[in-house]
Amino acid sequence: MSDHGRAFDELTAAVPGLPRDEGGPVFHEPWEAQAFAMTLALYRRGLFTWPEWAATLSEEIKRAQQGGDPDRGDTYYRHWLNALERLVSEKGAADPASLARYRDAWDHAAHRTPHGQPIDLKAEDFR
Repeated sequence: MSDHGRAFDELTAAVPGLPRDEGGPVFHEPWEAQAFAMTLALYRRGLFTWPEWAATLSEEIKRAQQGGDPDRGDTYYRHWLNALERLVSEKGAADPASLARYRDAWDHAAHRTPHGQPIDLKAEDFR
């Protein structure tokens, strides 16, 4: 195994509840893989440390469980995305209003995109 592969395994081992199999992380939807990749990219750029990431994700999962999340595994990457948005906001990389604007635009674009097609954000999505 390469040094990069070992480092990746060490990082992902520190993440609570990461859905994985013998090949690595498992994603059920493309956006889950994209959120995962964005997290790794921001970590590599130094926006946050991996222990900060793992603690924030753990807090988001606990918060969701306290709010009634049945923890069946199908909401894991929603917690992941909440943790990512929280860290991005706390670190000043984007403000909560901008994140909400993009989230709304993404939802609008997803609703107009035929199933199975890539979602493409357009200016009209940012109403």
